[in-house]
Amino acid sequence: MPNIKSAKKRVLVTEKKTMENKAIKSALKTQIKKFLAAVDAGDKALAEKLYSETVSAIDSAASKGILHKNNAANKKAKLAKKLAAIAA
Repeated sequence: MPNIKSAKKRVLVTEKKTMENKAIKSALKTQIKKFLAAVDAGDKALAEKLYSETVSAIDSAASKGILHKNNAANKKAKLAKKLAAIAA
């Protein structure tokens, strides 16, 4: 346990940010799972709608530093490939 006031504050701030990051990451994973479920079901219209929402969520997480920009690009490319496969 920290004894210095500023160190105590850092612990509290870090815990709060960690919880925010976990919530965003969890919501992102849920969004990706919804998209993949729509793709597996073969529902093209729903998959296209969810694709834009999912890409937006990935971009948001990347801009906040939760995902690395290359990791975000990789995820978006994989999702786009799956969407293209269902459209074909």
